Amino acid sequence: MKIQLPQVGESVTEGIIGRWLKQVGDWVEKYDPLVEVVTDKVSMEMPSPASGVLTSIVAEEGQTVPMGDVIAEISVEGEEADGDDVGSSAPPAAASPDQVIDRIGVLLKDVAPVGPTGSGNIPSTGTEPSAQPSAQRRDVAGRQTVQRYSPAVSRMAADNGVDLSQLHGTGIGGRVTRQDVEDFLSSSKTAATEPMAQETSEDISSSAQTGEPERGFPPAQDIDEERIPLTPVRRIVAVNMVRSSTEIPQAWSYVEVDVSGLVQRRESYKEEFRLREGVNLTYLPFAVKAAAGALGQHRLLNSSWDGNAIVVKRRINIGVAVAALDGLVVPVVRDADMLRIANLAKAIDELTDKARRGKLVLEDVEGGTFTVNNTGALGSVVSRPLVNYPQAAIITTEAIVKRPVVVNDAIAIRSMMNVCLSFDHRILDGSNASAFLNDVKQRLEAIGPDTGIY
Repeated sequence: MKIQLPQVGESVTEGIIGRWLKQVGDWVEKYDPLVEVVTDKVSMEMPSPASGVLTSIVAEEGQTVPMGDVIAEISVEGEEADGDDVGSSAPPAAASPDQVIDRIGVLLKDVAPVGPTGSGNIPSTGTEPSAQPSAQRRDVAGRQTVQRYSPAVSRMAADNGVDLSQLHGTGIGGRVTRQDVEDFLSSSKTAATEPMAQETSEDISSSAQTGEPERGFPPAQDIDEERIPLTPVRRIVAVNMVRSSTEIPQAWSYVEVDVSGLVQRRESYKEEFRLREGVNLTYLPFAVKAAAGALGQHRLLNSSWDGNAIVVKRRINIGVAVAALDGLVVPVVRDADMLRIANLAKAIDELTDKARRGKLVLEDVEGGTFTVNNTGALGSVVSRPLVNYPQAAIITTEAIVKRPVVVNDAIAIRSMMNVCLSFDHRILDGSNASAFLNDVKQRLEAIGPDTGIY
C-alpha cells in the first residue's frame, strides 16, 4: 500500500518531511503517528492510514514533497503486492504446507526489485554492484533467498560505499535498516580513528617544515566555525521572510503611547483574573482589542494585494506571533473584533500553549488577515517588523518603559510604549497608516479603571 502526503488545505501545496516516527520494518497500527510534516502553516503529525509493516520510506527527512506524492509504502495483511512493488508479473512460487510466511515474507520474492523511479537498477549479468538493492543469501535450511533493501538504505549504502550483503540486519526478518548502516559506519570511523590521528599528526609536522598547507587539510578558519543544519521550520521561515521582503514594498512608522491607565487597570485586576480564569492577564489582549477595533474603522489595513485588485477582508482574524522552539509561528484569533478582553486573553493563552508544545493544527493558523507581534516581551523598545505575506500590515507592541514626559506643561513620570507598524506601500499610503496608528493609540490611552474586561 502506497502512503501519500494528504491534502490538508487549499493554500498548502507542499510539505517538508520533518522526522519519521517509525522506521522500515516497524509494525504500525492504524492512526498511529507515522511522520512529522512541516508546511508553511504548521507542523503536524501524520497518522498511518492502515495497520501493517512499514516496508519502505520514499521521502527522506528534510525533503520537500508536493501534496499527494507517495512518501512511504506499508505492507497490509491480506493485500496482494502491486506489480510496481515486485517488478514482475510472474506468479509467486507456491509455499510448502510446513512453510510459514510472515508479513515481510510476502514481499521477499526471488525477482529483480524495482528502483524508486521504476527502473530495475540490477544488471543482467551475474555480478552485482556493492550498493545493490538486493542480495542473494541462504537461510538456515540452505534455501536461497533474496534480501531486499529500502531505497533509503540503498542510497545511504551507495553514498558511503557500504556492501550491504556483509551487514547483519536487525529488522524484522533480518532486514537491514538505516540504523544498521549508521552503526556500521560509526564503528568503521572509530576503528580508523587511531591511524588517522597518527597520519594527521605527521601531515601537520610535514606542513610545518615546508611552510605549505597539506592538500586536503581543512582551512584553519573551519576549525573556528560550526555549521547548524536547517530545521524544516527554520527553512520555511526563511523562505517566507525572503518572500515578504522581496515581493512587498514595505514602509514603516511608529507612535509613542502613554499606557499608564492600561498598566493600572491590568495591575488592579490581574490576580483576580488569574484565580477566576486560570490564565494570566497580559497586555497583549488589550493591544489585540485596540488593533481589532481600529481595523473596523480602517478597512484597507485588513486587506491583501491581488495583482489587479485590493482584496478587503470582511472578517477580522488577527494572527499573534509566537516564538516557538523550532521557529516563529502565527496562530490566528478569529473574529477578534467580536471578542471581549477576557475572551481574547483565554484564546491567546490557548494558542500560545499549543504553539510552544507543537500541537497546532492547520485550522489554528489559517485565515489570518492582520498580525500583532508583542516584541516588547523580548525587551525591544522599537522595531521594524516584516509584513506577514500576503497581509497588508503588521503591528508590534514594544516594552513598556517609565519615562519623564511633558503632561499639561509639567514633567511627569509615565508608562510609555512604542507601537510600530509596517505596511504594504502598494495598498497603503502614509496617511492611511498614520490614521490607523493614531486610532490604536487613542484606544490604548483611553483604557482606565472602568474599562470592561468581560
